[in-house]
Amino acid sequence: MTPSARLAAAIDLLTAMDAAPRRPADATANSFFRERRFIGGGDRRAISAIVWDVLRQWRQAEWLITQVGGEATPRLRVAVRQFLAGESFGDIAQSFVEGKFAPGALARDERRYLETLATNRPDATSMPRAVRLEVPDWLLPHLEATFGETLETELAAMAGEATLDLRVNTLRGDREAARKALLRDGFRAELTELSPWGLRLSGRQPITASAAFKEGLVEIQDEGSQLVVAMLGARPEMRILDYCAGAGGKTLAIAMMMQNRGHIVACDVSVPRLEGAVKRLRRAGIHNAERHLLVPGDKWAKRRAKSFDRVLVDAPCTGTGTWRRNPDARVRLEENDLKELTVKQAEILDRSAALVQPGGRLVYATCSILNAENRDQITAFLGRHPDFVSVVPDAPEVPASLAGSSMLSLTPGRNGTDGFFAAVLERKEG
Repeated sequence: MTPSARLAAAIDLLTAMDAAPRRPADATANSFFRERRFIGGGDRRAISAIVWDVLRQWRQAEWLITQVGGEATPRLRVAVRQFLAGESFGDIAQSFVEGKFAPGALARDERRYLETLATNRPDATSMPRAVRLEVPDWLLPHLEATFGETLETELAAMAGEATLDLRVNTLRGDREAARKALLRDGFRAELTELSPWGLRLSGRQPITASAAFKEGLVEIQDEGSQLVVAMLGARPEMRILDYCAGAGGKTLAIAMMMQNRGHIVACDVSVPRLEGAVKRLRRAGIHNAERHLLVPGDKWAKRRAKSFDRVLVDAPCTGTGTWRRNPDARVRLEENDLKELTVKQAEILDRSAALVQPGGRLVYATCSILNAENRDQITAFLGRHPDFVSVVPDAPEVPASLAGSSMLSLTPGRNGTDGFFAAVLERKEG
């Protein structure tokens, strides 16, 4: 595809995202490219790069366009992306050309808006802080409470491109074997600094086409997510519950830690998510896990009260820790979402706590960076449940630099991972 054709496709994809504002951008993008199989892999990555740049600069672009009297359409957003990258008005105008697979020339109003920006750019100091930092106005105080003086550094890291992290499945081989297998398929991976199982590649790469992935030697999993599993301290003789298992990403890692022994139950409220775990478990060679669908009125949990050595609660959350991968989530997140999620998180914590045996442990985790979903939830839980205490995990898989605390807090700026939180709670004996 020509550069203009890629630009036109990016505008079409942004238009599709505008038409489904509550749908995650990656889901819309997957559908968009599935319907256009004629677009090759290199072009897909180039188009996605344009769109994800626009999503990362969403509020700034809208503010700039509004300052010159325009409306933030997909075409203008793409053009302002070029403007923010330092391109001149002339360069931008030349990329908007006529043609069958081109975006079409700039309209008169579009030219006027862009010329005004180029010749009389609004003063950046007049840009509201929340706009400059690309966060919703209502969320800024929560982020300031979390990060304090490091807020801008952390948000700058979260505005960058995420790495592609893999977890080596030690049931199939070690990290060196995985590195060599990936290299044979043209993927150069480096060891992660924190996770003992991690490999890291740069940017978006078609790793699912590699033999290492197809044979279950590696699984896509952020390094931070791997460390959450490490906090669980899973061992072969244990009985473990993955309470919010989804499609089984952490279940796979737990089974690996257990050396495919013991027993894992992966629970979720979604049939499609649990069904999605089947293929992954089979590919990884895991046979000590079973799945259970949680439904209203289910007596399953009552019959298994206080029966698990470990319970992992990977709670539904705002996903603020994954903004590098999902920049559109900042735009879609609403204040009421946080209020509803914190209520749901507390309810899930209370239900899952009943399944932990005396002396057993509950690990609560989120991919959020907000205190309201993390430390505040733990403080409130311990107030409701005096039979639980915070404990430091005895897990050698947790690196020394992060060991010694009952809570794990990871961020892109500080740790180079997605934002994750985990807390280890133990039910008292007797």
